[in-house]
This record gives sequence, C-alpha cells and structure tokens, in this order.
Amino acid sequence: MSLSKTITLTLAAVLALTLAACGNNATGGDIRLQGAGATFPNPLYQKWVSEYGKQHTNVKIDYQSVGSGAGIKQIKERTVDFGASDSPMKDEDLKAAPGEILHIPTVLGAVVITYNLGGVAQPLRFAPDVIADIFLGKLKKWSDARIKADNAGVTLPDTDITVVHRSDGSGTSAVFTDYLSKVSPEWKEKVGAGTSPNWPTGIGGKGNEGVTGQVKQTPNTIGYVELAYAVQNKLPAALIKNKTGSFVEPTIDAVTAAAAGSLANTPEDLRVSITDAAGPTAYPISSYTYILAYKAQTDQIKGKTLVDFLWWGIHDGEKFAKDLQYAPLPEEIIKRAETKINSMTAGGQPLR
Repeated sequence: MSLSKTITLTLAAVLALTLAACGNNATGGDIRLQGAGATFPNPLYQKWVSEYGKQHTNVKIDYQSVGSGAGIKQIKERTVDFGASDSPMKDEDLKAAPGEILHIPTVLGAVVITYNLGGVAQPLRFAPDVIADIFLGKLKKWSDARIKADNAGVTLPDTDITVVHRSDGSGTSAVFTDYLSKVSPEWKEKVGAGTSPNWPTGIGGKGNEGVTGQVKQTPNTIGYVELAYAVQNKLPAALIKNKTGSFVEPTIDAVTAAAAGSLANTPEDLRVSITDAAGPTAYPISSYTYILAYKAQTDQIKGKTLVDFLWWGIHDGEKFAKDLQYAPLPEEIIKRAETKINSMTAGGQPLR
C-alpha cells in the first residue's frame, strides 16, 4: 500500500471517530439549542439543561425565562429552536405559525396565592369569590369580613390590599385568569382569561421572579406565582377552596389529583386546562407546562438533539420535579407525549 493511500485511510478513520464523538455533528463542534418562554418551569428547565449537559458535553442548551407570551412569539417566528408556555397556544396562533407546532407536556405545577402580611404566621385561606374580588379591586381591606370568615382566629390588619400581577405576557397569568373566569362570572365578563389581561387594579412585576420580588419587598401585598418561587423565597402559599368546598394546600399530590381528574378529557393534541378540577383533594389552580416544537425540524442534527433532550426530559428528567416543587407527569400523559416526540421529523425522516 502506498504512503499516500495509508495517510488517506488514516485521515478517513480519524474523521469517522471525530464525527462519532461529536454525536454525528458534521461540524465537529458543539451542538447548540436555544429555547425561550415560560418562567413557571424555569427552575426545573435550568436543572434539566445542567444535568443533560453533564451527560452530553457537546450539547449546549440555553433556556431564557422570558414569559410564555414571548416564548410563543419566538417559536412562531422561528427565532428559537423550542418555545415554552404554561398556557397552550390558541388555534389562531397555531394557524399563523409556518409549520405544525407540537405541545409536549413536561411537568405540572401550582399557581399559588402569596402575600406579605406582618404578624400572620399560618397560611391564609381564600374562597374563589374572595380571590376574584381582590383582583377586581372590589375587596380592598385585609380586615374585610369575607376574608375573616375563612380565617377564624387570625388577626388581620386594617390596611389596604395591594395587588401584584404580571406586567409581561405570561402563561402563569393565563392559568390564573382561566381559573378566575371559571369561578367568577364577573371576572369572565370584565377581564377574561389570557396571557396579558387588562388588570383592573394593582402593580406589575416582570416574570414570576418580578412578582415574587414585589411581594417580598412590599408590605400588605398579594400576588400569584408558581409554587417553586414562593418556596424558594420563603413566602406563604394560601389554601384555596376547591370545587368540592375543601380548602386545599398547594402540594405536589394536590396538583397530581387535579391532573388525574382531567385525564379522560385531555384531547389528542394535549392542550388542556386543569384549573378548578373536580375531586376533594385537587388543588384548583394547577396546570401542565409545555415545550413547543415544530413537528418538521429544518435541521437534522439540531432536530435529533432536541428530540433526544425532550425524551430524556419526560423520562429521566422527571425525577428532579418533586424536589423543585413540580408534579411529575402521569404515566398516561408520558405515553402520549412519547407519541408526539416520535412523530418529529427532519427531511421527511423520523428523528427517533
């Protein structure tokens, strides 16, 4: 064999090994995925990105916690590889997208009522009509008789209630206002459900982080955030009266109970609301959160990497959920999410 042929074969072997080591990345470098959207699951997604990166050192995933509204906008405009939202995309948004977008549920969480009230140690209790009237600006004092009625033995101050809400397009807001629209006809008529409602009263904060910060630093405030943010910041989370009349604490089991009650009504595309769920132990402001991805990927390597990450997330990634105050997906929903991931293609070829 000639020297030149030996060198050529050696170079070919080295190239093959390099490609294999890079996860078939033809550039031989890192594979980068950009995601953006919901702040609701951000603590979990940052954990997922970190843990997945340890196992796949050539995969670099950046997730920006910018709110569900921004996540939906960016996936529609294809400026990210995947979006994220707690609120399923509306039919008109899906139709306006340049391709079919899938909703991949990742975990479940609770939107909690949190507050900053000096001298009140135990978690407060709120009935649905009281929550609606506070956020409508109709119920203005912490010492109001309707709040007192559900909180016997608690000394409530005679101070004004300051409402804190999201200032950005938010899936957390969509979940919360979806709940309020179900329990309050007046809320449904005057405000309705959505990512960017026209708030009747209050001050705004950007992201779950912003609302948490406003409540934490401002006395006599009340706001709504994802459970993980309240726990991390040592803020209280109220018990909410559910459909059966039970006051339910926002726990992982109570969120799981809300999901269990909606399995039979979950549509094929997995876009579902589980607020105001039936069942004595169901927490009434619960929600799935979703990763949004195009069914037909434009880049084979990035598409395969995204599919592998999503598969890892709904299997191995679920074990991180509970420690971060999220409820893992029900088995039936995992199976249905698997079908969605398996349907993803690039150039007409399956990615799994």
